[in-house]
Amino acid sequence: MKTIVTMGRGGTGKTTFVALMAKYLIESGNGPILLVDADPDQNLAEMVGVDLEAAGKKTIAELLSETFIQQGGTTIGIPPSKRIENRIWEEGLYEGEEFDLFSVGTKWVEGCYCLPDAALKNALSSITRQYTYILIDSPGGLEHLNRKIASTVEIIFDIMGPSSKSFAHVKRAHRVISEVGIRFDRFLVIGGYGFMGDPDPVALAGLGLPYFGRIAQDDTVARMVLSGKCLLEAPDDSPAYRSIGEIVRKALFDMQEKKTE
Repeated sequence: MKTIVTMGRGGTGKTTFVALMAKYLIESGNGPILLVDADPDQNLAEMVGVDLEAAGKKTIAELLSETFIQQGGTTIGIPPSKRIENRIWEEGLYEGEEFDLFSVGTKWVEGCYCLPDAALKNALSSITRQYTYILIDSPGGLEHLNRKIASTVEIIFDIMGPSSKSFAHVKRAHRVISEVGIRFDRFLVIGGYGFMGDPDPVALAGLGLPYFGRIAQDDTVARMVLSGKCLLEAPDDSPAYRSIGEIVRKALFDMQEKKTE
């Protein structure tokens, strides 16, 4: 089982990257896959053609709200994140033919996302089924990193935008991940679709991290995202899909082959 986290500033193409990475893994026969939408905006489900409400599934935040607000459950004793663990798998997990998915959702009370993130962390640490890949779409910013949603990760993809703030975000994210003790094999930098070409080589060199390519601009995929269409149905020859497929192949399979040589 390999856990892959995609992160970066808002608007760089994180969720598009995760959805098209899932398409690539599914079509190349590398399942089963668990998709985790840790972003409160909850865009990942829509991008892979899942309507959680129509499927009768609830987000982690909704389950917390039902258990501890609507039903008057106590938070004393067993931690709330542990208490709803079974409900997450029974009522929150969408099970599809090609992938499973669950979502953190919008926070259940005022304050930070500490409790929903803790519930997600416990659920991930107690997975009983065997997934080949767990793909996590994380929210923008750095706050969630301190809560170590996933403490052991094979690959972290950081999607950059064409701005100095985005380059600075990559540096801070790498430092925070190292400081809080998240174990990872590789931290890879990806250029988001906002770049007209590859980022400046001098700026990339200043990051001191491996650069693995960029998401190609793609009008078809952009229209699909805007209209809420499933990206798993994106054309196989679309520039965005082909560029992401190349990145994933190089990161997951080419590197693995080199290790076994």
